[in-house]
Amino acid sequence: MPLNALRAFEAAARHLSFTRAAEELCVTQAAISHQVKALEARLRAPLFRRLAHGLILTEEGQALLPILTDTFGRMGRAMERFHDGALREALIIGVVGTFAVRWLLPRLAQFRELHPLIEVHIRTHNNKVDLAAEGLDMAIRFGEGVWHGVEADQILKAPLSALCSPKFAARLETVQSLASMPLLRSYRRDEWSTWFANAGVEAPAISGPVFDSISLMVQAAADGAGVALAPPTMFGRELHTRQLIQPFPTVADVGSYWLTWLKPTPPSPAMIAFRAWCQSPEFQQQAYSPD
Repeated sequence: MPLNALRAFEAAARHLSFTRAAEELCVTQAAISHQVKALEARLRAPLFRRLAHGLILTEEGQALLPILTDTFGRMGRAMERFHDGALREALIIGVVGTFAVRWLLPRLAQFRELHPLIEVHIRTHNNKVDLAAEGLDMAIRFGEGVWHGVEADQILKAPLSALCSPKFAARLETVQSLASMPLLRSYRRDEWSTWFANAGVEAPAISGPVFDSISLMVQAAADGAGVALAPPTMFGRELHTRQLIQPFPTVADVGSYWLTWLKPTPPSPAMIAFRAWCQSPEFQQQAYSPD
C-alpha cells in the first residue's frame, strides 16, 4: 500500500490545498504534488481537478477521501493507546446520572490508580439504555436486576426513604403529616405507595411534581419544595451536614443499582477488572454516614 501517497492525498483533499497539506505533514509542496500524481497514476484515475483558483475533488477523489480520513483516524487512535510500551484499553460504560455523580465519580480515581492502562469513558443515561445500539461495554442501571439479554451484578442496594429540608422536617410529627406536604416523585409511580405501606399507613393521593432525575428531585427537596423519596445512600454528604433530614426510618426497597453487560459478549480484561472493582469493599464503602 502506498501509505505516503495516500496520506498526502488525504491531507491535500481535506484542505483542498497542496501548500497546507505540506505544512501539516512537514514536507515540501512539491513532495505532496509528486505523491498525489503517483497515486493517480497507480489508480489510473484523476483525484483532483486543478483550477486557476485552487483544487476541487473529482468523483473518484470524493469517494476515496472519507475512507482514508476514517482509516488514518483509527490508526492514530490505536497508536495513542500505547503508553510506556503497554497498550491502554478503553472501557465504555453507560451510567444512570444520579449514580454517576453521587457514587461512581467520587471513587473513579481509585480505579484509575489500580488500573492506569484502562481508559474509562462514561456516558450518562436516564435508566433507559441499549448496550448494543449505543456501543457500550457495560451499563449501570437501577431496578430489580432483570433485563432481557443481559447479565447483571448487584453492586449497591439503594432503599428509598423520605428526605426533606430541616424546615420541612420540623413540621413532620408523624408519618400521617406527610399527607399535607408536597410529595416529590420520580417516574416510577408505585414508590410512595410502597413506602407508606411499609410505614403501616394508607397512602394519601400523590400529586407532587414528577422528576426524571433523582438528583434534581432531592435538590428541590433541600430547597424546600417538598419531601422527596430517594436513597439516603446517595446523599450521605447532605445528611451528614444536615442540609437534608431523613425524618422517618421507614424505607422502601424497590430496587438496587446493577452492573450489566450483554450475555453473548466475552468480557474483556477491562470489563473483568471493572466488575471486580464494583464488588470490592472500597467501592461499597459509604463516604458519609447518614447518622
